[in-house]
Order: sequence, then C-alpha cells, then structure tokens
Amino acid sequence: MRKSRLLLTGLMITAWFSTVQAWEPDLSNKSELEVHTAILGLLEKDPGMKDWFDNSAGYAVFPKVGKGGIGIGGAYGKGLVISGNQVIGNTSLSQLSIGLQLGGQVYSEFIFFYDQTALDDFQRGNFEVGAQVSAVAATAGASADASYNKGVAIFTNVGGGLMYEASVGGQKFKYEAK
Repeated sequence: MRKSRLLLTGLMITAWFSTVQAWEPDLSNKSELEVHTAILGLLEKDPGMKDWFDNSAGYAVFPKVGKGGIGIGGAYGKGLVISGNQVIGNTSLSQLSIGLQLGGQVYSEFIFFYDQTALDDFQRGNFEVGAQVSAVAATAGASADASYNKGVAIFTNVGGGLMYEASVGGQKFKYEAK
C-alpha cells in the first residue's frame, strides 16, 4: 500500500514537475523520488528557486538530513548529484560539531554549483564546507537575495524538529559517480 501511494505521488508530481524542471526522476528509484519530493517542497516555499535549478552547472540534493546534539552534535544525510538533467552520482554529508546546541531536526539541503569548476571540485570527493559558510533557509523570496560563495550556494528546507544551532559549517561530503 505504501509503495503504491509513493508511486502514485511520484506520478502526480512528475506530471506537474516536468513543466518546472527538465530532470525527471526514475519512478522505480526510491532515492530519486525522495530527491524529487524535496525539490518540490523547496519550490513550493520559494518558486524563485527554479532559477537556481535552471542556471546552475549542477546541484546536490539531500532530501533528509538528520541533525541532533546536546553540546556535541552531528548530522548525516544521503543524496544525489544532478547535472545536465541527469543523476551523475550519489553523495553523503556528515557533520560533527561542538558547542552550544540542543535538540534535533530533520531538513533537506540543496547545494548549487555555479560552474563546472565548482561541480568538479565537489566530484573529486572529500569536499568540505568551512565553518564560516552558512545556508539560506528556504522561505518565500529567499532565493532573490542569495548568492554564490566560492562557487557554491547552500539552501536548507526544515522538515521538522527543533534545534538551537543551525549552521552547515564543518560539513564534509563524499561523492560516488554513477
């Protein structure tokens, strides 16, 4: 029942989404459906994000990143990297943080690559976001004021939970080509 509901949802959103973005998920691939759903959620909050998808050299989408901590915290998520309207690889992120933090949350994270050089840097593996980098929280109109920093732009879309501390600095990424 759950699989048929997921497939039906995927079919419905694919019909709508195909007019919004050229990449279409493989409906038999659970990871691609989750990424697709995360993208739709982001576009629902801020339709202006469509320009980021359309104009970037590629993007990484982590549909569910779990983060939690009490003094010492961590985050982990798996996602896909898309470029040229196709999935080009799998990716994962991990983060360890120490400091003032309490709680847990689940969110989606989107990393846009300005040009092929930035995408190539990510694909080499062991890509890391410095402590000074912050993400733009997805809200209506947030995409209009955002910009690239060293070839990347990061957006998050909070799905649930409450966390005092919301940085993406210190995240490490791994990439595996398809």
